[in-house]
This record gives sequence, C-alpha cells and structure tokens, in this order.
Amino acid sequence: MDHQPKFFENLSGAGKAIAVLTSGGDAQGMNAAVRAVVRMGIYVNAKVYFIYEGYQGMVDGGDNIVEVSWESVSSILQVGGTVIGSARCKSFRTREGRLQAACNLVQRGITNLCVIGGDGSLTGANLFREEWSGLLEELAQKGKIDAEAVKKYAYLNIVGMVGSIDNDFCGTDMTIGTDSALHRIIEVVDAIMTTAQSHQRTFVLEVMGRHCGYLALVSALACGADWVFIPEYPPEEGWEDSMCVKLSENRARKKRLNIIIVAEGAIDCHNKPITSEKVKDLVVQRLGFDTRVTILGHVQRGGTPSAFDRILASRMGVEAVLALLEATPDTPACVVSLSGNQAVRLPLMECVQMTQEVQKAMDEGRFLEAVRLRGRSFENNLNTYKLLSHKKPDAELPKSNFNVAVLNVGAPAAGMNAAVRAAVRVGMTEGHKIFAVIDGFEGFARGKIKEISWGDVGGWTGQGGSILGTKRTLPAKYLEKIADQMRTNNINALMVIGGFEAFESCVQLYEARDSFEEFAVPMCVVPATISNNVPGTDYSLGADTALNAIVETCDRIKQSASGTKRRVFIIETMGGYCGYLANMGALAAGADAAYIFEEQFDIRELQANVEHLTEKMKTSIQRGLVLRNENCNENYTTDFIYQLYSEEGKGVFDCRKNVLGHMQQGGAPSPFDRNFGTKISAKAMQWISKKLKETYRKGAGKVFANTDDSVCLLGMRRRNLVFQPVAELKSETDFVHRIPKEQWWLKSEKENPKTHANPQTNKTQCTVLVKYFTP
Repeated sequence: MDHQPKFFENLSGAGKAIAVLTSGGDAQGMNAAVRAVVRMGIYVNAKVYFIYEGYQGMVDGGDNIVEVSWESVSSILQVGGTVIGSARCKSFRTREGRLQAACNLVQRGITNLCVIGGDGSLTGANLFREEWSGLLEELAQKGKIDAEAVKKYAYLNIVGMVGSIDNDFCGTDMTIGTDSALHRIIEVVDAIMTTAQSHQRTFVLEVMGRHCGYLALVSALACGADWVFIPEYPPEEGWEDSMCVKLSENRARKKRLNIIIVAEGAIDCHNKPITSEKVKDLVVQRLGFDTRVTILGHVQRGGTPSAFDRILASRMGVEAVLALLEATPDTPACVVSLSGNQAVRLPLMECVQMTQEVQKAMDEGRFLEAVRLRGRSFENNLNTYKLLSHKKPDAELPKSNFNVAVLNVGAPAAGMNAAVRAAVRVGMTEGHKIFAVIDGFEGFARGKIKEISWGDVGGWTGQGGSILGTKRTLPAKYLEKIADQMRTNNINALMVIGGFEAFESCVQLYEARDSFEEFAVPMCVVPATISNNVPGTDYSLGADTALNAIVETCDRIKQSASGTKRRVFIIETMGGYCGYLANMGALAAGADAAYIFEEQFDIRELQANVEHLTEKMKTSIQRGLVLRNENCNENYTTDFIYQLYSEEGKGVFDCRKNVLGHMQQGGAPSPFDRNFGTKISAKAMQWISKKLKETYRKGAGKVFANTDDSVCLLGMRRRNLVFQPVAELKSETDFVHRIPKEQWWLKSEKENPKTHANPQTNKTQCTVLVKYFTP
C-alpha cells in the first residue's frame, strides 16, 4: 500500500500486531467495523490478524488465528452478520482456557486485541487483560514460552466496540446493529399495516429485547403503535382495561387497524412476563377483534446493514485502532462509543457496571430509576411516545385560544409527515387550534389553509414525501397576502418544516416585522431536507433516508460491476453544493473517491484517482465506484469525469455513469427520520407554546413577539436539540452556495485531536476513510 499518502502523523503501528474478533450475538455492521480495523491497522503498518469464531477460536488457535491483507476485507461492508464468525465459548470462562488463548496470541506476537461484542464479551476481555501477566508467567513456568517473550509481550491492550441490536449498553448513544434492526422491524410493520387495514385487524408484534425495550419503544414511536410493552416501564395495575378502552376508542374513530408492540422481555409491575400470546388472547376475549401475532425473531439480526451502521462501525473501527496505538500499560481498557456525532473512548468497566445497574434496578422493581439509567435519549423517546399515542377527551384538554399554522417549505423530504403529525398532536394537547397550510407559502398567500385534527394525521409517520404539499417559493413576493391570511385566520404562531428555503423564509418574515406586525409572532424552523445543508443543525430530516437510498443503489451497482469485471461507475448524487450525501454515501458504500464542493480538487487529483483504479484492476477487486456531488465543480461535470475516466482507462477498464436524481427524495422514511421528525417537532411545538404564553399581551388581547429569540431554528448540535435565533445564524451561513460556513462532518475530526486529521492535507477522517479505505 505504499501508494497511499501518509496521513496520520506520529502514529506508527510498525512492530505491533492487532487481532480482531467478534463475540456474542451477531449484529449488522460488525463487518464494517472489522474492515475498518483491518485497513486502519495495515494503513499504520501494523500486522493484523482475524480470530475466527470469537473466543473459541482464540482458545483453539491454529487456523483460527490468521494474518490478513487489505483485500481480505473487500466486499464485506454491505454483508450482514460477521464474516469471521461468532461462538459462545465455555472454555474461555476457565483459567485453563484463557491460558491456552494467551499462549496462542504470544506465539504470534499479538498484544493488541479489538473485541466487537456485547457487555459479556467485553467483560471477558477485561478479565483476560487483568490476568495477562500472570498467564504469561505460568506459561513460562510450564516451558511453553521463554522468559524473553514474557518480557517482550508483558502487556495486553484491549479496546471494545459494542455490537448489539438491542442498544442495551450504557455509555453509547447507539450500538452497532441497532439502526439496522429497526429497519427490519419497520419494514415488517409497514407491510403488516396494509394487510391489517384491508381486514380491520389487530396485530401484536413481538420484537427482540430480553432485557432492554429500546427496539420496541423506538419502533412504536416510529410507526405510531397503539400500545407498547417494554421491560423498563411496566404498565400500571389494570392495564388490561386501559388498553382495551384505547383500542376500542381508536376503532370508533374509524381507525381500521391496531398495532401493539411487545418486547420479548416485557413484564408487568409484579415482574411477571407479558407475552404476545397473552396480549392477543386478552384482545380477542375482551373485544372480539380479529387479532394476529407476528414474532419477528432473527429477521431483526439479518439483512444488509443500514447506512448509519456502516458509517458508525467504520468510524468506531478507526478510533479503536488509534486507541490501541496510543494505549500505555496504565491505560484502562476502553470501549469506543458514540456521543452525538463523535466517536469517543470511555473506560470499559465503568460502562459495563452502569449497564448492570439498569438490570439490577429492574430486578428490584425500581423502574423509574431503570428508565433514567438507560439515558436521556431513552427517556425522551418514552415521554414523546406517551404524549403522542393517547388523545385525552376534549373536555380534559386545556383551551389556549391560540392558533398555530404548520407548513412545509422547499423540496419534499422523508420525515416531514412524521413532523407534521407530532406538531398537530402536541399542539392539540397544549390546547391550541392547529391549521395546516397546503403548498407552502404560495398556498398560504392563496388562502389554502384549514384546521387539522388529531385523527387527520393518523398513520402519517410512515408516509414519504409531503402530504401537505410543499413549494420552494419564498414569502418575500407574497408578504402582503400572507399577512392578510394570518390576520384573517388569526394565526398566532408558525411552524415551518423544510430545508434551506424554510430557514430563508423565516429570515425574510423576521426582517419584514417592521412593515407587517402580523409577523410579530413566534416562529420555529424544523430542518427537513435530504441535502443536510441547513445552518444550525448537524442533521436535517430526510438526509438519513436519502443516504440509505444512495447506499442501496450503490450496493446493486457494485454487484453488477463485480459480475462484468473491470468496470468503474461514476454516480452523481443530489445535495446542491453540500457534499454530505456524496461523502457519507461514499463512506457507507465503500467507494474509491468522492468529489465534493467543500474539498476542491484539480486535474492532478482526477489523474491520481485514474491511476489508483488502474492499479486496482490488477488485484482481485476488479471494479470501481466514484461518487460526485452534483455541484462539486462547474467544469468537472459528471460527463467530463466519465469521459476522462473512459479515455484514460482504455484497455484497462470501461466506464458507466448513473445520475440518481429524484429517487433520493422518495421512499418510506427510515426509522431514524421518523423518530427524529417526531421528537424534534414535538419539542418545537412545546417551545412555541412557551413563547405564546410569554409574548401574549393581555391589555391588547394579542400575541406580540418582536425579539430575535422569537424566530428560531431547532437544530441537533452534537447531542443536544438547540433553539437558535435565525438572525444569529445568518452570520454562519454561505447564502450564495446555500450551505453553513462550517459543517461537522468536515470539521469535527480537526477539532478532536484524538481522531488525528492532518491539517497539512486538510482532509478529514471521513474523507480519509473514503479515499484510502477503498473496497
């Protein structure tokens, strides 16, 4: 790999040996983590070994521990499960077994271990590390290794990554495999909904999660389930009556189906199991509804990893190798975790102990404590689900006398409908009248506005596109007409769900307040665009769904190229001037290069990439994949790059191009976009309620909000949802290219010294993974 430019300064793995193993239950994305560890290890000149069949392979030795090359991990990025196998191992639990494992590692000079598994696997690794020097001394006494080896391999470094579909490990926002498992569940729920509606059926779905209800809770939130049972939050006494009342009320409202989701470890408040069969029998006996049970089982572990899991696992794998290279004998074993959008290192045993505390709290009946220990995200999911799933009788709802209008602006993005549903339901719970505006500000100017109720938005979470209709038109040319409509309909607040146009629209309305006092009302922007180019937020609604569409297409194209051999595909993605989709798509699909506007390139770089692909065709991986953002360069167009590659690759490879176009805007929303849209919109509506109370002038009998902080954009910044005045965000925005001046996926690695971006090359970790971890 000497043609690879040197990138990570002062970090050499020369003379070191790293072994990677997967243990415990498999999870989609494990292969992406294995691939990243292997390629990063080789990149820094370390030797890298596979340990097949988990700890069993480490104990058995022989052909189970094999040195690997760059090509060994080609084409595994899109494969579910783990290609190096995983097995439960009783012998590793004994000292004898660990003694044999240590012998096998020392014989190969391996003192760096990367373990991908659950808390049990990681605890075992930590014990192994603690016993290491004692094991080596014992091996020396038995004559299996010499005194020199004891000295040379005196310390074992351990780093863990959590591969578990249950998301049951404390210390990380997401474990590898969770997002993919949610994809499988939501695919099934979407399919079941159509048949259930046809026959007016009730479906009871059992999902995995023996000790953790994350999958059940998030899938219930993402599909708007009628009821959910999870181990951390058992239903109150008399839940049978409450559930049946709710199901029959929903039927009375003309809802043709009911969905009940049960985690396999669900219990009641007396710690007695609640099974899917028990729930089904109850519904049949009490209500006589036609009810079916579907147990998803191992379907949830299967299938191809989602884009999120591939990127998460790739970044974690890089961080794991860096952690091993930087480890000293005094460094405690660490686990690589996700915090917001950062890969961070945490002490392994602290996280394991926190995880065990949750189970202890549940066993002792301290359920509120268990929910709190699961973390803020889990708690937010639970509170949002409770808020949106059950409508109080009208008599019990407060009456605020405020009218709030909700509209979509810009291009359609998956998750918009989930956001509208949450806004309507939370708004009604707060006592407001909610008005839906059809076709954005253009529709607003024409008076296309109507009151919308709780039942009108049922089933909206899983719908793609924009049901309300959306237009890119900005309000500037309709200010007078929009002001008239706001006055006529007595609109006291606006929620604008959309992309860069939504942000620009609210800037225009804010600036027009001096001329039109109708705009002196609270306004909130909820960012929703596949381009992920809105200032003030790390993520926009719709970007995750678009990324999955890109990756799915790239997988198919790669498969096609593998068949024909010696073929390079040039793929154009959307995104305007924002390279997020091209860059992250390239990382998740295992592309050879990504051309983006934010990282300027010239003919020399294009030439270097052609040469790289020419070299690659001499290996066993005879295919290439290049992603290009639609506006990365006005002269180096997709056609130009296609023609250049075709000419320069003559006789070595042929070229094809593919413009993905509007398929990136379509499709059912991903679980992330459904969940994110629901939570961000609920929070935005609660902020609007707070601002309405603060800005209501009793004397005048109206709302008057004219401060900067009454027009905000609600964005995800690292781990937090933050309200930021649009007036302040203007200075952070490049209005010509419609992108933020700084973007986390370009900048975060430079700010975090532990991820070692090289300031001289101005390349980030994400870009390095794309450019140098080619498939």
